[in-house]
Amino acid sequence: MKQAKRTHLYDFHRENAKLTFFAGFEMPLWFEGIIPEHLAVRKSVGIFDITHMGRAIITGSDAETFLNYVTTNNVSALTPLSAHYSVMCNEKGGIKDDFVLSRLENDKFLIVYNAANREKDFKWLQANAQGFQVKIEDVSDQIAMFAVQGPRAQETLQKISSEDLSLIRRFKCGWIKLAETKVFLSRTGYTGEDGFEIFVWDTPLSNPENAVKVWNAILEAGKEFDIKPCGLGARDTLRLEAGLCLYGNDIDEDTTPLEARISFVVKFDKGNFIGREALLRQKEEGVKRRRVGILMLEKGVPRSGFEIYKEETKIGYITSGTFSPLLKEGIGMAYIQTEHSKEGTDITIKIRERKAKARIVKFPLYDPEKYGYRRKI
Repeated sequence: MKQAKRTHLYDFHRENAKLTFFAGFEMPLWFEGIIPEHLAVRKSVGIFDITHMGRAIITGSDAETFLNYVTTNNVSALTPLSAHYSVMCNEKGGIKDDFVLSRLENDKFLIVYNAANREKDFKWLQANAQGFQVKIEDVSDQIAMFAVQGPRAQETLQKISSEDLSLIRRFKCGWIKLAETKVFLSRTGYTGEDGFEIFVWDTPLSNPENAVKVWNAILEAGKEFDIKPCGLGARDTLRLEAGLCLYGNDIDEDTTPLEARISFVVKFDKGNFIGREALLRQKEEGVKRRRVGILMLEKGVPRSGFEIYKEETKIGYITSGTFSPLLKEGIGMAYIQTEHSKEGTDITIKIRERKAKARIVKFPLYDPEKYGYRRKI
């Protein structure tokens, strides 16, 4: 059996968390529990170790041109120290992965992709770099990565930084010091909340001291806000409430960004990119299925693979489902035939031997005026 990989914080996790295996890594599933960790992020602040994710640096005079070819969003629109969400597609328009791309300098970019696709994505980038003046460097094991998420995220980090963090707006980045340690900070995340992703640069797995120092300093700074270290369990329930896709569940190489309703990352007018012709064809013909949000109206938790019906006709299936700690209802994400995918449509979901009532709802599943980065309260 292949040895599980570990992050810089393995000793902390081993002492404090219930561990699980994910994407080849031994990672925390939860510390105190999924529900208290989830609610800490929605109502105050939580911190996640996300070092298992993949990271590569792309440099060179053709870096922008190359990335415009292998990704769907418009890389030319990125100014230095800004970021965007995007996908890479295969020739059929299927999603090879989704990721966040940051422009560090004019000819230098950082791409952060899913842990399960670290090897696949790096090979795909290399394979498509022929003819471009670019250098692609895998830095996944040289940089520790944390996410501090929640309405108190900025206040927490501000306590250990002399720079004004309010100047870093959503999907912007910056080089700052946290706990006297140089880090790269991006105002991004995977919870629906405001927050930051922190990259502790030049910190190899063999020398984790800086990563441990920054992690502990954040936990100390967040004490007054009852910060909680959070595991993969809360990460999953949070992103599902927010309507964010999980690669391998809700999107894959047989799913296009148009079907997944993330067409905002596809910029047809920027010129050629891998999958463009297939996606243009699908746009003209219209998608036959769409990703939607599901809210249970009866008791039951929808799970991946459960069938969805409109009266007696099967119209789709669940790709992700859970019990929402915030809404205290079963929630899910699904693909449904386009003609039945309108918000407000009542449906039934086959949960074991019974059919439970549910409704198609819009994302995010929570009230965005009360929760999430757009909250008014």
